[in-house]
Amino acid sequence: MSLISVGQGQLTKDDYYTPPQIFDALGLRFDLDVCAPPGGVPWVPADRFFTMEDDGLSQPWSGRVWMNPPYSAATVWVRRFIEHRHGIALVGHAKSAWHPLLWAEADAVAFPFRYFDFVGGSVSLPVWFAAFGDECAEALSRVGAVRLRSAA
Repeated sequence: MSLISVGQGQLTKDDYYTPPQIFDALGLRFDLDVCAPPGGVPWVPADRFFTMEDDGLSQPWSGRVWMNPPYSAATVWVRRFIEHRHGIALVGHAKSAWHPLLWAEADAVAFPFRYFDFVGGSVSLPVWFAAFGDECAEALSRVGAVRLRSAA
């Protein structure tokens, strides 16, 4: 099965998909995958998905979202995720304006317990999870070492 986006023509540096074992460990079902390739990723447990063609940034988001954004343009996606405040995101550990904001705002953040390869290869930077919502924050404990946001 190919996950090359229709109309994209070839793989890009953003074509890395979260492996199935992450979703198995999270144990959650998502209402929406906001950054999916055409046809979705078959092992992502989401009821709906938005592709590049759908332009997930311009669509309404509802319910619990899964987000593995294009790392080459993560800023707009992370800002939207923070506004939505319900779901889990898998993001790169990057020097960017959004990084400390997401770190501070998320209900929970976690670094994976062990290194994993993405479907499509390895990425050149560490990754971490951010969650909004109690059930999403709790699910992170099954995939990584968690830091909960203090209620201060």
